[in-house]
Parts: sequence; structure tokens; C-alpha cells
Amino acid sequence: MKLFRNLIILGLAIISLSLVPVDAQSFSGSGSNRVIEDQVRKKILMLPRYEVFDSINYRVSGDTVTLSGKVRNAINRKDAERSVRRIPGVSNVVNNIEVLPLGSFDESIRVQLYQTLARSGGLSRYLWTTNPSVRLIVDRGHVSLEGFVANRGDYNTMNILANGVSGVFSVQNNLVINSERVR
Repeated sequence: MKLFRNLIILGLAIISLSLVPVDAQSFSGSGSNRVIEDQVRKKILMLPRYEVFDSINYRVSGDTVTLSGKVRNAINRKDAERSVRRIPGVSNVVNNIEVLPLGSFDESIRVQLYQTLARSGGLSRYLWTTNPSVRLIVDRGHVSLEGFVANRGDYNTMNILANGVSGVFSVQNNLVINSERVR
């Protein structure tokens, strides 16, 4: 039994030593973009004021990260850039995030839109306060639905309900259906 345990420990030691060069090269090879992308995603999702009414996108090209999207407050724009800039391997951050205009008109649409979707059976799960899978962007009465839903029914229901909210001029449905995303 001792021999078996020692062989397992030796095997694990050999495996762990063989992994060291891979970790050391994580920012110098073709896999570096993937590592940086994962870290950018985590940093954005961890922003303390990032909510259902904000949508931040990113693109990684070498050591440059380009941020885009729309946020409800300027703090998220600054915090996103600041947190991404701190990621090892990132030398340049291009911040193209747009701050949405303030106004009671858009704010009332946000509230109505959120309440309408949250009260519709089963759709509230997409709007949970911690890292919602659907983002509701309201810009001068124009609504953009961003993110992921589980099926075509939820996709269509969100689109129909958003179009029915009072004051909405148009709805751009950019939702991706998870089952179709894999293809």
C-alpha cells in the first residue's frame, strides 16, 4: 500500500513539473489572447456597479484590449478601463464605452421594461442582480436586448414584451440563444 501511495505522489509530482512551462508561457504564445480574454471578462463582471442596465464588450488583439458598449454611469466606464489596465500582459486599453444620457424618460422605460420582463413567468432568471445573462440597454427611448437566453421562446417573449413597454421607440434584439451559440 505504501508503494502504491508513493507511486501516486511521484506521478503527481512529475505531472505538476511538466505543467510549469505552460503556465510561464501563458502571455507569450497564441494562447495569450484567451488568457487575457478570460481575465477581462472576470474583471468586467466583478465591477461593483455593473448591472442589468449596462453592457460592456471587449476585444483582445495581442496586448491591446478594446472596450465597447454602453453604461448607465461614467463610473463603470472608468472602472472597467482601470481594472483591465491592471491585467498582466495588457499594455494598451482603448476605451470606446459610451455613457448613456441621463434623463427621466429613459429611466422610466428602464423601470417598466425590467418590471415587465421580471413579472413574466420564467424570464426573471435572466435579470438576476449578480451577473445577469440579459442586459437591458435604453438609449433615448431605443431598447437593445443584449446577452444570452436558453431558448427561442424566451428570445421571442422578451422581444414582444419589450416592444410593448410604453415609450419605447424601437427594440434591437441582440440576444443569443445558448443552444445556437455552440454551432
